[in-house]
Amino acid sequence: MKINRRNFLRGTGAFIALPALESMGAEAFTRTKSPSKPPKRLAFMSMGFGVTEKTYFPDKNQKGTGYKIPQGLSPLKKYQKDFTFVQGCEHKFSRQAHWGSTYWLTGANQYGTPGQSFSNTISADQVAAAQFGKHTRFSSIQLSAPDLGDGHGPGLSLAWDHRGKPVSAWNSPLVAYHNLFNADDKPLAQRQAQLAEKRSIMDNVLIEAKDMQRGLSKSDKDKLDEYFQGIRDIETRLSKTESWMDVPKSKAPFEAPTGNISGPAEIETMYKILVAALQTDNTRVITYRQPLKRFIGGNPHGMSHYSPGETTEEKSKERDLMQSKLLAGLITHLKSVKEVDGSTLYDNITLAFGSNIRSIHYLKNCPTILMGGGANLKMGHNMILPDETPLNNVWLTMLQGSGVKVDSHGDSTGVIKELQA
Repeated sequence: MKINRRNFLRGTGAFIALPALESMGAEAFTRTKSPSKPPKRLAFMSMGFGVTEKTYFPDKNQKGTGYKIPQGLSPLKKYQKDFTFVQGCEHKFSRQAHWGSTYWLTGANQYGTPGQSFSNTISADQVAAAQFGKHTRFSSIQLSAPDLGDGHGPGLSLAWDHRGKPVSAWNSPLVAYHNLFNADDKPLAQRQAQLAEKRSIMDNVLIEAKDMQRGLSKSDKDKLDEYFQGIRDIETRLSKTESWMDVPKSKAPFEAPTGNISGPAEIETMYKILVAALQTDNTRVITYRQPLKRFIGGNPHGMSHYSPGETTEEKSKERDLMQSKLLAGLITHLKSVKEVDGSTLYDNITLAFGSNIRSIHYLKNCPTILMGGGANLKMGHNMILPDETPLNNVWLTMLQGSGVKVDSHGDSTGVIKELQA
Protein backbone atom coordinates (compact mmCIF):
# COMPACT_ATOMS: atom_id res chain seq x y z
CA MET A 1 0.00 0.00 0.00
CA LYS A 2 1.34 3.40 -0.93
CA ILE A 3 1.71 5.67 2.09
CA ASN A 4 0.42 9.21 1.77
CA ARG A 5 3.43 11.30 2.56
CA ARG A 6 1.77 14.11 4.51
CA ASN A 7 -0.48 11.76 6.47
CA PHE A 8 2.56 9.69 7.41
CA LEU A 9 4.45 12.68 8.68
CA ARG A 10 1.49 13.85 10.70
CA GLY A 11 1.11 10.39 12.21
CA THR A 12 4.63 9.86 13.47
CA GLY A 13 3.91 11.39 16.85
CA ALA A 14 5.96 13.74 18.95
CA PHE A 15 9.20 13.23 17.02
CA ILE A 16 7.69 14.68 13.86
CA ALA A 17 5.09 17.00 15.31
CA LEU A 18 4.30 19.69 12.80
CA PRO A 19 5.46 23.14 13.90
CA ALA A 20 8.08 23.31 11.14
CA LEU A 21 6.19 21.20 8.62
CA GLU A 22 3.28 23.60 8.56
CA SER A 23 5.46 25.81 6.40
CA MET A 24 5.69 23.07 3.77
CA GLY A 25 4.13 23.68 0.42
CA ALA A 26 3.69 26.65 -1.86
CA GLU A 27 0.81 27.97 0.25
CA ALA A 28 3.34 29.03 2.93
CA PHE A 29 5.15 31.37 0.56
CA THR A 30 3.60 34.55 -0.83
CA ARG A 31 5.50 35.50 -3.97
CA THR A 32 5.81 39.25 -4.34
CA LYS A 33 7.34 39.93 -7.74
CA SER A 34 6.63 43.68 -7.82
CA PRO A 35 5.91 45.14 -4.38
CA SER A 36 3.66 48.21 -4.46
CA LYS A 37 5.99 49.95 -2.02
CA PRO A 38 9.65 49.31 -1.18
CA PRO A 39 10.10 46.46 1.31
CA LYS A 40 12.43 46.74 4.29
CA ARG A 41 15.82 45.01 4.01
CA LEU A 42 18.53 44.04 6.47
CA ALA A 43 22.21 43.34 5.91
CA PHE A 44 25.02 42.38 8.29
CA MET A 45 28.69 42.47 7.28
CA SER A 46 31.65 41.48 9.43
CA MET A 47 35.33 42.18 8.75
CA GLY A 48 36.87 39.66 11.12
CA PHE A 49 39.76 40.45 13.43
CA GLY A 50 38.78 43.92 14.59
CA VAL A 51 40.33 47.29 13.76
CA THR A 52 43.13 49.67 14.81
CA GLU A 53 41.58 51.14 17.93
CA LYS A 54 43.42 54.47 18.18
CA THR A 55 42.75 55.48 14.59
CA TYR A 56 39.32 53.89 13.96
CA PHE A 57 37.11 54.74 16.95
CA PRO A 58 35.73 58.30 17.22
CA ASP A 59 36.66 60.20 20.39
CA LYS A 60 34.24 59.24 23.20
CA ASN A 61 34.32 62.85 24.41
CA GLN A 62 32.74 63.98 21.14
CA LYS A 63 29.28 62.48 21.53
CA GLY A 64 26.43 62.98 19.14
CA THR A 65 26.72 64.75 15.80
CA GLY A 66 29.57 66.85 14.45
CA TYR A 67 32.34 64.66 15.87
CA LYS A 68 35.74 64.56 14.21
CA ILE A 69 36.08 61.63 11.81
CA PRO A 70 39.10 59.50 12.81
CA GLN A 71 41.75 58.52 10.31
CA GLY A 72 40.45 54.98 9.82
CA LEU A 73 37.02 56.28 8.81
CA SER A 74 38.26 59.23 6.73
CA PRO A 75 37.00 57.81 3.38
CA LEU A 76 33.49 57.95 4.92
CA LYS A 77 33.65 61.65 5.84
CA LYS A 78 31.38 62.71 2.99
CA TYR A 79 28.76 60.34 4.37
CA GLN A 80 29.16 61.30 8.02
CA LYS A 81 25.46 62.16 8.30
CA ASP A 82 24.50 58.80 6.81
CA PHE A 83 25.94 56.42 9.39
CA THR A 84 26.16 56.10 13.17
CA PHE A 85 29.09 54.67 15.10
CA VAL A 86 27.90 52.81 18.21
CA GLN A 87 30.27 52.37 21.17
CA GLY A 88 29.98 50.49 24.46
CA CYS A 89 28.52 47.19 23.26
CA GLU A 90 29.68 43.63 23.82
CA HIS A 91 28.51 40.04 24.10
CA LYS A 92 28.79 39.08 27.77
CA PHE A 93 29.29 35.40 26.94
CA SER A 94 32.13 35.99 24.48
CA ARG A 95 35.28 34.16 25.52
CA GLN A 96 36.75 33.14 22.16
CA ALA A 97 38.31 36.03 20.29
CA HIS A 98 39.14 33.68 17.42
CA TRP A 99 35.45 32.88 17.03
CA GLY A 100 34.25 36.46 16.80
CA SER A 101 32.21 35.98 13.63
CA THR A 102 30.67 32.79 15.02
CA TYR A 103 28.81 34.61 17.78
CA TRP A 104 28.61 38.12 16.34
CA LEU A 105 24.90 37.89 15.44
CA THR A 106 23.88 35.48 18.19
CA GLY A 107 25.70 36.45 21.40
CA ALA A 108 25.28 32.84 22.49
CA ASN A 109 27.08 31.09 25.31
CA GLN A 110 29.52 28.58 23.81
CA TYR A 111 28.83 26.26 26.76
CA GLY A 112 25.11 26.93 26.87
CA THR A 113 24.17 23.30 26.23
CA PRO A 114 25.14 20.98 29.11
CA GLY A 115 27.58 18.27 28.09
CA GLN A 116 28.63 20.01 24.88
CA SER A 117 31.79 22.02 24.25
CA PHE A 118 30.11 24.10 21.53
CA SER A 119 26.66 25.62 21.41
CA ASN A 120 25.08 28.40 19.40
CA THR A 121 21.67 29.94 18.82
CA ILE A 122 19.80 31.65 15.99
CA SER A 123 21.46 34.70 14.45
CA ALA A 124 19.70 38.05 14.04
CA ASP A 125 19.55 37.76 10.25
CA GLN A 126 17.74 34.43 10.45
CA VAL A 127 15.16 35.89 12.82
CA ALA A 128 14.37 38.42 10.09
CA ALA A 129 14.56 35.80 7.33
CA ALA A 130 11.83 33.74 8.99
CA GLN A 131 9.44 36.63 8.33
CA PHE A 132 10.83 38.51 5.32
CA GLY A 133 11.82 35.35 3.45
CA LYS A 134 8.25 34.23 2.76
CA HIS A 135 8.02 36.67 -0.14
CA THR A 136 11.32 36.14 -1.96
CA ARG A 137 13.08 33.39 -3.91
CA PHE A 138 15.79 33.21 -1.25
CA SER A 139 14.73 33.54 2.38
CA SER A 140 18.21 34.92 3.04
CA ILE A 141 21.55 35.02 1.26
CA GLN A 142 24.89 34.31 2.93
CA LEU A 143 28.06 35.55 1.26
CA SER A 144 31.55 34.43 2.24
CA ALA A 145 34.91 33.62 0.63
CA PRO A 146 36.95 30.54 -0.36
CA ASP A 147 39.66 31.49 2.14
CA LEU A 148 38.58 33.64 5.06
CA GLY A 149 42.09 33.64 6.49
CA ASP A 150 40.92 33.01 10.04
CA GLY A 151 41.78 29.34 10.37
CA HIS A 152 38.18 28.13 10.30
CA GLY A 153 38.11 26.79 6.77
CA PRO A 154 36.30 27.97 3.65
CA GLY A 155 32.80 29.19 3.27
CA LEU A 156 31.57 29.73 6.82
CA SER A 157 28.84 32.34 7.02
CA LEU A 158 27.66 34.66 9.77
CA ALA A 159 24.25 32.96 9.82
CA TRP A 160 23.03 30.31 12.29
CA ASP A 161 19.60 28.69 12.08
CA HIS A 162 16.96 28.16 14.77
CA ARG A 163 18.81 25.04 15.96
CA GLY A 164 22.10 26.89 16.29
CA LYS A 165 23.49 25.15 13.20
CA PRO A 166 25.56 27.01 10.56
CA VAL A 167 23.84 28.17 7.39
CA SER A 168 25.87 27.57 4.24
CA ALA A 169 27.25 30.43 2.16
CA TRP A 170 28.08 31.31 -1.42
CA ASN A 171 31.85 31.46 -1.42
CA SER A 172 32.73 33.59 -4.43
CA PRO A 173 31.28 36.38 -6.58
CA LEU A 174 30.94 33.96 -9.51
CA VAL A 175 28.97 31.40 -7.48
CA ALA A 176 26.72 34.12 -6.06
CA TYR A 177 26.09 35.62 -9.50
CA HIS A 178 25.31 32.21 -11.00
CA ASN A 179 22.84 31.29 -8.25
CA LEU A 180 21.06 34.60 -8.54
CA PHE A 181 20.88 35.22 -12.26
CA ASN A 182 21.89 32.24 -14.43
CA ALA A 183 18.79 30.51 -15.78
CA ASP A 184 18.31 26.78 -15.19
CA ASP A 185 18.40 25.22 -18.66
CA LYS A 186 16.66 22.00 -17.57
CA PRO A 187 12.99 21.68 -18.61
CA LEU A 188 10.48 22.39 -15.84
CA ALA A 189 9.15 18.81 -15.93
CA GLN A 190 12.65 17.41 -15.38
CA ARG A 191 13.28 19.70 -12.41
CA GLN A 192 9.93 18.73 -10.91
CA ALA A 193 10.78 15.05 -11.32
CA GLN A 194 14.13 15.55 -9.56
CA LEU A 195 12.38 17.29 -6.68
CA ALA A 196 9.86 14.46 -6.40
CA GLU A 197 12.70 11.94 -6.29
CA LYS A 198 14.36 13.79 -3.41
CA ARG A 199 11.10 13.76 -1.50
CA SER A 200 10.59 10.05 -2.14
CA ILE A 201 14.01 9.34 -0.68
CA MET A 202 13.16 11.37 2.41
CA ASP A 203 9.88 9.50 2.84
CA ASN A 204 11.73 6.19 2.92
CA VAL A 205 14.28 7.52 5.38
CA LEU A 206 11.54 8.76 7.70
CA ILE A 207 9.69 5.45 7.60
CA GLU A 208 12.85 3.60 8.60
CA ALA A 209 13.67 6.17 11.27
CA LYS A 210 10.25 5.78 12.86
CA ASP A 211 10.96 2.08 13.45
CA MET A 212 14.03 3.10 15.46
CA GLN A 213 12.04 5.10 18.03
CA ARG A 214 11.07 2.15 20.19
CA GLY A 215 13.41 1.30 23.05
CA LEU A 216 15.79 4.22 22.61
CA SER A 217 17.46 5.97 25.53
CA LYS A 218 16.65 9.63 26.18
CA SER A 219 20.00 10.66 24.73
CA ASP A 220 19.36 8.68 21.55
CA LYS A 221 15.82 10.05 21.32
CA ASP A 222 17.21 13.57 21.54
CA LYS A 223 19.64 12.80 18.71
CA LEU A 224 16.84 11.32 16.62
CA ASP A 225 14.67 14.35 17.33
CA GLU A 226 17.45 16.59 16.07
CA TYR A 227 17.71 14.41 12.98
CA PHE A 228 13.99 14.76 12.32
CA GLN A 229 14.26 18.52 12.74
CA GLY A 230 16.92 18.51 10.04
CA ILE A 231 14.49 16.65 7.77
CA ARG A 232 11.83 19.27 8.48
CA ASP A 233 14.27 21.99 7.45
CA ILE A 234 15.04 20.16 4.20
CA GLU A 235 11.30 19.85 3.58
CA THR A 236 10.85 23.59 3.99
CA ARG A 237 13.70 24.32 1.55
CA LEU A 238 12.28 21.90 -1.01
CA SER A 239 8.86 23.49 -0.72
CA LYS A 240 10.46 26.91 -1.21
CA THR A 241 12.21 25.64 -4.33
CA GLU A 242 8.96 24.17 -5.61
CA SER A 243 7.03 27.41 -5.12
CA TRP A 244 9.51 29.34 -7.30
CA MET A 245 10.26 26.65 -9.86
CA ASP A 246 8.06 28.17 -12.58
CA VAL A 247 9.29 31.74 -12.03
CA PRO A 248 12.20 32.81 -14.27
CA LYS A 249 15.24 34.22 -12.50
CA SER A 250 15.77 37.97 -12.45
CA LYS A 251 17.69 39.71 -15.19
CA ALA A 252 21.14 40.63 -13.93
CA PRO A 253 21.81 44.38 -13.55
CA PHE A 254 25.46 43.90 -14.60
CA GLU A 255 27.69 41.47 -16.44
CA ALA A 256 28.96 38.33 -14.74
CA PRO A 257 32.34 38.63 -12.99
CA THR A 258 35.21 36.83 -14.69
CA GLY A 259 38.48 35.33 -13.51
CA ASN A 260 39.74 34.73 -10.00
CA ILE A 261 38.80 37.92 -8.20
CA SER A 262 40.64 38.63 -4.95
CA GLY A 263 41.74 41.53 -2.78
CA PRO A 264 39.60 44.68 -2.54
CA ALA A 265 38.04 43.84 -5.93
CA GLU A 266 36.48 40.72 -4.39
CA ILE A 267 34.68 42.71 -1.70
CA GLU A 268 33.72 45.42 -4.19
CA THR A 269 32.18 42.80 -6.47
CA MET A 270 30.35 41.12 -3.59
CA TYR A 271 28.94 44.54 -2.66
CA LYS A 272 27.59 44.86 -6.21
CA ILE A 273 26.00 41.43 -5.90
CA LEU A 274 24.55 42.33 -2.50
CA VAL A 275 22.90 45.41 -3.99
CA ALA A 276 21.69 43.48 -7.05
CA ALA A 277 20.12 40.75 -4.90
CA LEU A 278 18.17 43.35 -2.93
CA GLN A 279 17.36 45.51 -5.93
CA THR A 280 15.78 42.57 -7.76
CA ASP A 281 13.98 41.45 -4.56
CA ASN A 282 15.57 38.01 -4.69
CA THR A 283 16.02 38.40 -0.93
CA ARG A 284 15.56 40.98 1.79
CA VAL A 285 18.13 39.62 4.24
CA ILE A 286 21.87 39.26 3.54
CA THR A 287 25.00 38.52 5.56
CA TYR A 288 28.55 38.86 4.28
CA ARG A 289 31.51 37.39 6.14
CA GLN A 290 34.36 39.17 4.43
CA PRO A 291 37.72 37.60 3.53
CA LEU A 292 40.84 38.55 5.42
CA LYS A 293 43.85 36.89 3.85
CA ARG A 294 42.59 37.36 0.31
CA PHE A 295 41.83 40.99 1.11
CA ILE A 296 45.01 42.27 2.78
CA GLY A 297 47.56 39.53 2.12
CA GLY A 298 49.97 38.09 4.64
CA ASN A 299 48.81 36.63 7.93
CA PRO A 300 45.66 38.46 9.12
CA HIS A 301 45.77 36.77 12.51
CA GLY A 302 49.33 37.86 13.13
CA MET A 303 48.51 41.38 11.97
CA SER A 304 45.61 41.54 14.43
CA HIS A 305 48.20 41.31 17.24
CA TYR A 306 49.79 44.53 16.01
CA SER A 307 52.35 46.45 18.04
CA PRO A 308 52.26 50.28 18.12
CA GLY A 309 54.73 51.84 15.71
CA GLU A 310 55.57 48.60 13.93
CA THR A 311 54.76 47.29 10.47
CA THR A 312 51.83 45.25 11.76
CA GLU A 313 50.09 48.39 13.01
CA GLU A 314 50.61 50.17 9.70
CA LYS A 315 49.17 47.14 7.91
CA SER A 316 46.17 47.24 10.22
CA LYS A 317 45.61 50.93 9.45
CA GLU A 318 45.90 50.19 5.74
CA ARG A 319 43.18 47.56 6.08
CA ASP A 320 40.90 49.99 7.94
CA LEU A 321 41.24 52.64 5.27
CA MET A 322 40.48 50.21 2.46
CA GLN A 323 37.46 48.84 4.30
CA SER A 324 36.12 52.38 4.79
CA LYS A 325 36.76 53.25 1.15
CA LEU A 326 34.82 50.19 0.01
CA LEU A 327 32.04 50.96 2.47
CA ALA A 328 31.75 54.50 1.08
CA GLY A 329 31.42 52.98 -2.38
CA LEU A 330 28.63 50.73 -1.15
CA ILE A 331 26.72 53.68 0.31
CA THR A 332 27.10 55.52 -3.01
CA HIS A 333 25.69 52.51 -4.85
CA LEU A 334 22.76 52.07 -2.44
CA LYS A 335 21.87 55.74 -2.81
CA SER A 336 21.90 55.47 -6.61
CA VAL A 337 19.31 52.66 -6.83
CA LYS A 338 15.81 54.10 -7.22
CA GLU A 339 12.77 52.39 -5.72
CA VAL A 340 9.20 52.26 -7.03
CA ASP A 341 8.13 55.27 -4.96
CA GLY A 342 11.10 57.47 -5.83
CA SER A 343 13.08 56.71 -2.67
CA THR A 344 16.42 54.90 -2.83
CA LEU A 345 17.53 51.46 -1.74
CA TYR A 346 19.59 53.17 0.96
CA ASP A 347 16.37 54.65 2.40
CA ASN A 348 14.87 51.17 2.84
CA ILE A 349 17.77 49.10 4.15
CA THR A 350 19.44 48.91 7.54
CA LEU A 351 23.00 47.67 7.35
CA ALA A 352 25.38 46.79 10.18
CA PHE A 353 29.13 46.68 9.63
CA GLY A 354 31.41 45.55 12.40
CA SER A 355 33.08 42.82 14.38
CA ASN A 356 32.80 40.97 17.66
CA ILE A 357 36.44 42.00 18.32
CA ARG A 358 37.48 45.56 19.07
CA SER A 359 41.23 45.41 18.54
CA ILE A 360 44.07 42.98 19.32
CA HIS A 361 41.45 40.37 20.31
CA TYR A 362 39.73 42.54 22.94
CA LEU A 363 36.04 41.65 23.10
CA LYS A 364 34.59 44.76 24.75
CA ASN A 365 33.33 47.84 22.88
CA CYS A 366 32.81 46.02 19.59
CA PRO A 367 33.22 48.32 16.54
CA THR A 368 29.68 48.81 15.21
CA ILE A 369 28.60 50.99 12.30
CA LEU A 370 24.93 51.31 11.34
CA MET A 371 23.72 52.69 8.02
CA GLY A 372 20.50 53.20 6.11
CA GLY A 373 16.98 54.45 6.72
CA GLY A 374 15.07 51.17 6.84
CA ALA A 375 14.78 50.90 10.64
CA ASN A 376 14.31 54.63 11.34
CA LEU A 377 17.51 54.91 13.39
CA LYS A 378 19.42 58.09 14.18
CA MET A 379 22.19 58.66 11.67
CA GLY A 380 25.26 60.89 11.87
CA HIS A 381 25.95 60.16 15.54
CA ASN A 382 28.89 59.01 17.60
CA MET A 383 26.61 57.03 19.94
CA ILE A 384 28.23 56.38 23.33
CA LEU A 385 26.26 53.77 25.27
CA PRO A 386 26.97 52.53 28.81
CA ASP A 387 29.78 49.98 28.96
CA GLU A 388 28.66 46.34 28.68
CA THR A 389 25.49 47.21 26.76
CA PRO A 390 24.42 43.95 25.09
CA LEU A 391 25.22 44.05 21.38
CA ASN A 392 22.00 42.09 20.97
CA ASN A 393 20.17 45.26 22.04
CA VAL A 394 21.45 46.84 18.82
CA TRP A 395 20.27 43.86 16.78
CA LEU A 396 16.87 43.94 18.50
CA THR A 397 16.52 47.66 17.75
CA MET A 398 17.35 47.01 14.10
CA LEU A 399 14.94 44.09 13.85
CA GLN A 400 11.99 45.84 15.45
CA GLY A 401 12.67 49.06 13.55
CA SER A 402 12.58 47.11 10.29
CA GLY A 403 9.20 45.60 11.16
CA VAL A 404 10.33 42.20 12.40
CA LYS A 405 7.93 40.94 15.07
CA VAL A 406 10.28 39.88 17.86
CA ASP A 407 10.34 40.76 21.57
CA SER A 408 13.94 39.83 22.35
CA HIS A 409 17.07 38.39 20.81
CA GLY A 410 19.62 36.34 22.71
CA ASP A 411 20.62 38.12 25.91
CA SER A 412 19.04 41.44 24.90
CA THR A 413 17.54 43.57 27.64
CA GLY A 414 15.51 45.83 25.38
CA VAL A 415 15.74 48.21 22.44
CA ILE A 416 18.15 51.17 22.54
CA LYS A 417 15.88 54.20 22.64
CA GLU A 418 18.82 56.56 22.03
CA LEU A 419 19.20 54.94 18.60
CA GLN A 420 15.60 55.43 17.56
CA ALA A 421 14.93 58.53 15.48
